[in-house]
Amino acid sequence: MDAEQAMRRALELARRGLSQVEPNPAVGCVIVKDGQVIGEGWHRQYGAPHAEIEALEDCRRRGQEPEGAIVYVTLEPCCFTGKTGPCTQALLQAKVAKVVAAVEDPHPQVRGRGLQQLRQAGVLTEVGLCRAEAESLNAPFFKYHRTGRPWVILKWAQSIDGKMAWRASSDGGNWISNEACRQDVHRLRKKIQGIVTGIETILQDNPQLTVRLGEPISRPPVRIVLDSQLRIPFDCRVLMTQEAPTWVVTTHTSFHAQPEKISRLRQAGAEILEVSQSGRHCDLHETLDQLAKRGLQQILVEAGPTLQSQFLKEKLADEVRIYIAPLLLGAAGKADLSAALRGMERIELHQRQIEVFGDNVLISARL
Repeated sequence: MDAEQAMRRALELARRGLSQVEPNPAVGCVIVKDGQVIGEGWHRQYGAPHAEIEALEDCRRRGQEPEGAIVYVTLEPCCFTGKTGPCTQALLQAKVAKVVAAVEDPHPQVRGRGLQQLRQAGVLTEVGLCRAEAESLNAPFFKYHRTGRPWVILKWAQSIDGKMAWRASSDGGNWISNEACRQDVHRLRKKIQGIVTGIETILQDNPQLTVRLGEPISRPPVRIVLDSQLRIPFDCRVLMTQEAPTWVVTTHTSFHAQPEKISRLRQAGAEILEVSQSGRHCDLHETLDQLAKRGLQQILVEAGPTLQSQFLKEKLADEVRIYIAPLLLGAAGKADLSAALRGMERIELHQRQIEVFGDNVLISARL
């Protein structure tokens, strides 16, 4: 197996960790000796051993000795103790000859120090093989650590004629997308750290915004409500249900004008975030900065056309996931996305993918 084949195999392994390891990066590792693979591993879930540790353990299971081997890993090995020990020390103890990393780790506690530590101990190092693929695989992780902003995914369901809702419903039962699409959304929610919505969605649809996959979720995403005028009712589901934390983002003006409501919201378990006002809305740039400071690396925007288009117009979105149902709602539809997007410049979508869920279609892409 040559170097590129080994790294592409490591990337293939890394993908198995997606939706399981976040906010950690998905990492794969392949150990090669005398041209043969003697160990493989990937980071399987958050808090579990890293890919390098898994690959070294695989060597032992196979009865292989990693001394003198070449290690191909999709991200620079970590050199600090977090939930697990430093991978650099494990590689040094295994006496590997060389480490080839696809890309440097942007985490502030690493940033080249892992490779430097290996070099200082006499291990050969190389970085850059399949760099673009490795960065794309963990794009949210790289954006967060390089820019201090979370990765923003816009998600909505629509009819063919661009309507995101139809006749008012008190129980949220008038779905546009089918059940298979809704289950896909729950899998997406499990992957991210925060779900952002607007106050109009809370008032009109009263969603729970929780992960419902029939299994316990150890780290449910935070529910984040943008509410510039503090109109959120105390009996809404995001306050009444305790399956996940709820944060309410409001403006400095509303925060100081309604101290009693702030107090009651806190008593209900909500955390309140203050930001500046931009037009009639909460400033999205400040909101994203605040969410990042609280450790949210990847957020999902589930809202109506006004808020979705605001993220697009301010060029704050990184990815879109659009579920399209075989419906023409016409006058029966509401929440017209095309109307909200009027006046907006053309946006090119990249890395486009199409998936079919029964009679619904998902178009996903990066901006």
